[in-house]
Amino acid sequence: MTAPTLQPVIVGAGPAGIRAAQTLVAHGARPVLIDEAARGGGQIYRRPPAHFARSPQTLYGTEAKRATALHNTLDGLDAHIDYQPNSLVWNAQGGLLDVLHGPTQTTRTVPYGQLIVASGATDRVLPLPGWTLPGVYTLGGAQVALKFQGCTIGRNVVLMGTGPLLYLVAYQYAKAGTKVAAVLDTARFADQLAALPGMLTQPTVLAKGLYYVGWLRAQGVPVHTGVRPVRVQGDTRVNAVVWSDGNTEHTIPCDAVGFGYALRSETQLADLLGCRFAWAPMHRAHLPERDSAGRTSVAGVYLAGDGAGILGADAAEWAGERAALALLADHGVKVDAARAAELERKLTNLMPFRQGLERAFPFPTDWAAHAPDALVVCRCENITAGELRACARNTGADEMNRLKALTRVGMGRCQGRMCGVAAAEILAQATSKPVELVGRLRGQAPIKPIPIHLQAHAAEPHHTPAEAAA
Repeated sequence: MTAPTLQPVIVGAGPAGIRAAQTLVAHGARPVLIDEAARGGGQIYRRPPAHFARSPQTLYGTEAKRATALHNTLDGLDAHIDYQPNSLVWNAQGGLLDVLHGPTQTTRTVPYGQLIVASGATDRVLPLPGWTLPGVYTLGGAQVALKFQGCTIGRNVVLMGTGPLLYLVAYQYAKAGTKVAAVLDTARFADQLAALPGMLTQPTVLAKGLYYVGWLRAQGVPVHTGVRPVRVQGDTRVNAVVWSDGNTEHTIPCDAVGFGYALRSETQLADLLGCRFAWAPMHRAHLPERDSAGRTSVAGVYLAGDGAGILGADAAEWAGERAALALLADHGVKVDAARAAELERKLTNLMPFRQGLERAFPFPTDWAAHAPDALVVCRCENITAGELRACARNTGADEMNRLKALTRVGMGRCQGRMCGVAAAEILAQATSKPVELVGRLRGQAPIKPIPIHLQAHAAEPHHTPAEAAA
């Protein structure tokens, strides 16, 4: 049985979204695929503009074959899907998505009955003094510059934080000819040794990571582990990074910095859709709940990929296919039960490796204790760590949305996407509560900045597809 009249909507054209679209098309559906980027592929397989001549091998290294295959899959689906690139889903309510078309700066509504959210991930940011200086980027931002624009963030770059992306970006920058002045990892070498049993469950992936580190060391790139970033220095822009090894502070001259502490899921759309959230200790975050097939607490809404928990590109493809199969089965379409079970086994079998990664690159739980009062946590509203601590102390605020109401933290352009993690850590430290008990910033529209003249559209009443048709 096929689904000739079924037209699900997929948000996100990364590995999860593309595999979901492919699966739906194979069963006779014609999905709508909405993506913020100009060309599909997601962050990991981000495609440069069509006229760029850089080869896939140069862009993606060892992942060139996988990236090309995924891009070719999307290109081959073009006649069978309603593909809407350059389109940001910035709100959802009443069975409608509000979508901003980037090139024309116009907004439209897209109705949905069945929705797969494959919103991906972004950098997890923990600020340090000087992070607002020109020349400071997230690791993901540094990678976007290289992949999409064919340029680097500087000529003499320090990369710091923790997580696999730290070493991947360092490797990519060094291969591109940029001087990597240092790689500063807050994780200890002992952490990585302790994580080996779990990481050995995926030996090929582990081998790639070891290769990146070994290659960097062989090229003379200084790699320091167990560090604490202290501050970024500079007057009008970055000129140095100061870090501590626990006993001594060290200064490294540089003209740009890339930093980040692994990735965090983009969950704002799931929040606006009304999905139920729960604390996920491994991810140190509140995440939308889903079953093993991707079904959420909201009927007709499915999650796939890193937007529901960081598991990587392979898992995103499997989860995208699995969510599509669940959607089809829920609407009476016969699917391959054995394939569905195989996908779930693959996802389950990744968990020891994912736990190993968390052990190898642990979140620096002492970050808030070292954050000075003068540190700007929310750059949109210029809110400091000291102001957040004072609010907690003087008002008794011990929950994130109360803190937001009293200080405006998270009310700016990023809607807490950059500052939310850090603000929660500061509040937990200030109130001596576990971070999971201070809650999370509730999602608000617009998910990302939109032109001010479109804000009036957000205030208009929305109708269900049936009401709109009437």
